[in-house]
Amino acid sequence: MKEIDRAGLAANNGTNGKPLWVAYEGKVFDLSESVLWEGGEHMGSHNAGGDLTEELGGAPHGPEMLERFPQIGILRDRNGLHAEKEPSPKEGASARSLPDLFTRFPILKRHPHPMTVHFPIVLGIFAPLLIILFFIFDNPGFELASFYCLGAGLVFIPVAMITGYIAWRVNYGRPIRAVTIKKALSVVLLLLDVAAFAWRFADPGISRHITGAGAFYFVLVLLLMPIVAVTGWYGATLTFPLAKPKR
Repeated sequence: MKEIDRAGLAANNGTNGKPLWVAYEGKVFDLSESVLWEGGEHMGSHNAGGDLTEELGGAPHGPEMLERFPQIGILRDRNGLHAEKEPSPKEGASARSLPDLFTRFPILKRHPHPMTVHFPIVLGIFAPLLIILFFIFDNPGFELASFYCLGAGLVFIPVAMITGYIAWRVNYGRPIRAVTIKKALSVVLLLLDVAAFAWRFADPGISRHITGAGAFYFVLVLLLMPIVAVTGWYGATLTFPLAKPKR
């Protein structure tokens, strides 16, 4: 396997049609096929053509994400040792441009959204699931619990949307297809939740009818599940990107 010095690594930074190389613990990987490294930048904080050994410690994933891509060489300095990372001017400027809060507490850059997004996911699945159980067992307790899930969704869906927007602005700051779709679906999810909750709150007796207005209410609740599933799937592709088929 060929040896690559720091100059050779830096020259392949993914810009102007160049390959996109990064190093980790002395190994050099070619990430040219990664959709999350377009233009040689990842999450607004990492740049191609550099050593990610130290930076990867603050990422929401481990080196297994790099190992999905081909290793094309090993990184060496003039003494034949693993070269230490030197931050590039661009990286330094990026770090200085971050708000002081994110600089002092790096965990806030990425983790608040993954922590809060699980609540609307669970609520968006359980509200329809409880309605299904209500149909099966004809127990009004299931329908009432579903209604409570809708109410909780009014609190947690906006929280997840806000933290998601902040995470996108801080870590990406540029249009990403998966994020654009997630934004649109999140609005649809919130509107469905608001409509179903308001409908049921205004007429509690609607839950006793499976035709007419009652049927419309149940359809609104059941639609939450596919919207949550698709939204969550696109979110997962950001952390665990799909591998492109080899040609």
